[in-house]
This record gives sequence, C-alpha cells and structure tokens, in this order.
Amino acid sequence: MNATLLLISACHMTHQIRQRASHAEHTSALSIYLVIQSSLIHITILFFLIKQERARLLRGQSVQQVGPQGLLYVQQRELAVTSPKDGSISILGSDDATTCHIVVLRHTGNGATCLTHCDGTDTKAEVPLIMNSIKSFSDHAQSGRLEVHLVGGFSDDRQLSQKLTHQLLSEFDKQEDDIHLVTLCVTELNDREENENHFPIIYGIAVNIKTAEIYRATFQDRGPEEELRAARALAGGPMISIYDAKTEQLRIGPYSWMPFPHVDFWLQQDDKQILENLSTSPLAEPPHFVQHIRSTLMFLKKYPSPMNMLFPGNKALLYKKNKDGLWEKISPPGS
Repeated sequence: MNATLLLISACHMTHQIRQRASHAEHTSALSIYLVIQSSLIHITILFFLIKQERARLLRGQSVQQVGPQGLLYVQQRELAVTSPKDGSISILGSDDATTCHIVVLRHTGNGATCLTHCDGTDTKAEVPLIMNSIKSFSDHAQSGRLEVHLVGGFSDDRQLSQKLTHQLLSEFDKQEDDIHLVTLCVTELNDREENENHFPIIYGIAVNIKTAEIYRATFQDRGPEEELRAARALAGGPMISIYDAKTEQLRIGPYSWMPFPHVDFWLQQDDKQILENLSTSPLAEPPHFVQHIRSTLMFLKKYPSPMNMLFPGNKALLYKKNKDGLWEKISPPGS
C-alpha cells in the first residue's frame, strides 16, 4: 500500500478506535488507540518530510528554456499521453500555472506518461480521463507501478490552489488502481512571499518521456494553433486529449462554442480591469497574461462560431512533427 493510502487507512482506523475508546469501560481499547495514534503521527511526519524534500529539490532547480524540437506543449484543460516508443515526441510540458496544477501520471513499467494542466473546473471527471489515458496503452498491466506528480498553485487569498490540491488528492485516492504519490510541490510547498504578497515558485514543468526526469521549464513555442486552443478553454471547453500516440499526430478539434459574452466590453477594458476580472490570481500572473487574454478574446470575436469557419467539412486539424522536430500541418484522410 502506498503512503497516501496508508495515511488515509490509518486515519480511518484511528477514527474508529477513537469512537470505540470513548465508550469503552476497559483501558485496553484506549491503549490500542494510543499506540495507533502514535504510529500515525510518525507515519505522517515521515511522509511529509519525504515530500517536502522532493519539493525543495524541484524548487531549487534553475528554469530550463525548452525549445520546440520534440516538444508537445499542453495548454490549460488539455492532456497528452505517450510513451518512450514515440518517435516524434520526447518532452511533454506546460506552464503559466498560478492556481492551476500540472499533473504527471506515469507507469514505470511501460513508461507511458500523461501530462495535464488542471484548473479545478471538473476534477472529478478529469482524473478518470487521466487514468484511462495511461490504461489505453495495451501493455499497461505489465510489471511496474503508477506514479503521480503534482506541481503548481500557491497560498492564494481565495484558497483556490488549496481546494484544487485537495480535489486532486481525493480523486486519485478514489481510483481502484494503486497510485503512488511521488512529487507533491503544490500550494504551500510552492509558495514564496514578497512584500506581503504570495506567488508561485514554479509556474511550469516538463517531463522527459525517455528518462522520466521532471524539471522546471518555460517554453518558447506553445503551438500549434495556440490561439485556437486557448479560445476553446476560455470559452468553457472541458478537458480533452489532444495527441494520438499511435499515429504520432496532434489532433485539434473540431470545436464549437457559443459567442463569448460581452466580448466587445472586455476588449475595451484597460489592463488592470482584465487582470482583476479574468484572472484567478491577478498579482501572480506572468507578464504576458493580459496580452494573451486580449489576443484570445479577439480570436473569439473573430470566430464566434468556429465549426464552419475553422474546421472545413467538420474535420479536425492534424499536425505531425517533421524531420526537424517541428509541427507541420497535414491533410486529414480522404481530403
């Protein structure tokens, strides 16, 4: 049993014994309770110290600038999964996470790796999607174990990070599979304070599919179709898988969304208004946040009904890495 489940089981057992001991007339039940309570405290401290050290090591890394070659960039409310057998993708990555969390789930046996950028919209539905993405690899049942890494969030005033951390831990614990929590660098463990304001330390990470290394990262290229993918998320689209590891193709759409409400009003607002009203953490956003939101709003205004305008014949946009490791648009089958 992994440490997270052991802690939960111990807590459950302690709660039961506490109830029984409160009604017991004999000291034996109370003695058992005290022994288990003491063991639980030691387990909790040990577990926390191990996770705290891993978080400290990750925070202490220098940030690496990741180029586009071999990279699959994952935007908010997207997930991508592949394995070391992939001849096109060697790195999965995401950044610009403030209250959001970046989740990496990996099977140590076949190396299948999923990275996703979660914002707390529907964590209950998203965690099973993450699990199923790993299980989609036919050899998922081979020897090895499932390991999860959670990175992101900080001590924000609205406690959105704390809420998302709890949701993710709770939903992963509810899964039937045994999942080992390896990295926990979230919320308080990813927080720095400056002039009485709080900020995340780590905004982005990458994972090397071949070596399983996870490291702090920032990205030059967030494409392809960065604005289109960002528009889908801002318009309320759910978590989706964007990559087919079998064909080694990135699949975008077809998407549909309703016209964004009051888009002209928002485009007329100054930077301060956009930051304060369209961000979950205005003080902690990266410098390019407002410009990113403006360009996304302009895209939504230009394409209020994307199905016919952006996806001719209701077909997805397909991209594949070329010999230089860069994305190249390809024609859909039958076109």
